[in-house]
Amino acid sequence: MPNQKIISTPYPLIDADPHASRVVRYFRPSDWVTWAAGTAAFPGALYLMEMADPTKVKMRSSLRLGGLLGFVGGFLLAYQQSSFRFWGWSENKREEEMDLAELSQRVKEGKSLYGESDQPEHVQASAYRNSAFSQLKFQAFPMFNLVNHPWHGTDPAKYGAAPKEEGPSK
Repeated sequence: MPNQKIISTPYPLIDADPHASRVVRYFRPSDWVTWAAGTAAFPGALYLMEMADPTKVKMRSSLRLGGLLGFVGGFLLAYQQSSFRFWGWSENKREEEMDLAELSQRVKEGKSLYGESDQPEHVQASAYRNSAFSQLKFQAFPMFNLVNHPWHGTDPAKYGAAPKEEGPSK
């Protein structure tokens, strides 16, 4: 098991390294608005700058590139806000209820709590170490957790799952 980062947060920790699909599925309407605002703001700012100081160049390519950069930047900002709620850094009551319902249902169905992975454990551990809190480094290198692994910083017993043994008994 890799060393897990344990920190004190003002709200309950839901998942220290949530899978990218969970982060997007748990987007709030405010996250979608943030994404849309980022998408519109970048080309809007380019257009306003062009109105203030015209360059006499066709703006079509600039606005398209600005729209793409705004789309990506808005998504990264919304993703980061959603991740903060998983980590317990901002109010997360809605996500806490959704998480409890989703993972308790997985346990009732006999499925693995965080999904199955066909990668060896050392690859899963490496993926965890690389993606844990990576949302804080989006400006340098956007990285998402795309690997199912068992290290999420929470107690599986709260979902009704039996804790896994750490190896063969002696």
